[in-house]
Amino acid sequence: MNNVAVVVPLKRFDVAKRRLRQGGTEQVTALARDLALGVVRSCAPRHVIVLSESAAISNFARENGAEVFESDARNLNEAVQRAYEELGDRFNQLIFVHGDLKLPEGLGAFDPEAGVTIVTDHHQAGTNVLVVPTRTEFRFAYGPNSKRLHESEAARLALPCRVITDSPWSLDVDEPGDLDRRQ
Repeated sequence: MNNVAVVVPLKRFDVAKRRLRQGGTEQVTALARDLALGVVRSCAPRHVIVLSESAAISNFARENGAEVFESDARNLNEAVQRAYEELGDRFNQLIFVHGDLKLPEGLGAFDPEAGVTIVTDHHQAGTNVLVVPTRTEFRFAYGPNSKRLHESEAARLALPCRVITDSPWSLDVDEPGDLDRRQ
């Protein structure tokens, strides 16, 4: 467990979850914060690093015992790529976890296998949790069909790849209907 860290990219809570805001969900800022807090706390006892784009997120991370990696990246893939490249000298594996998991319990006890592990979203198309060994030329591809793209990247690098589709971590909250999903 010593050479593995969890990396949680977080967007400012007051602008996060655009589809929920457009769908009429109330108190989205508080919801985004609560989801992120659940993820960060569930990663204990692992070392947690929050990718931050703002002072508010950096303060949130520090208040909750996480290291901060500040980024002025233009998008999620760029932010994650920079963190991966810079943290590679400190850790053997990085576990990238979205900050909007509905049921994050157990993340801190997750003991991933060697190679790449992908925990899909509930549509089995996205990537909610991604484990990557460091010191490779891995290129991140979050967005539409990220599961398939991350599998292809593992194959390109000849890394073993495990895909998990039946995890509670598959439940992320992006749209109003996700709030009622149980699995």
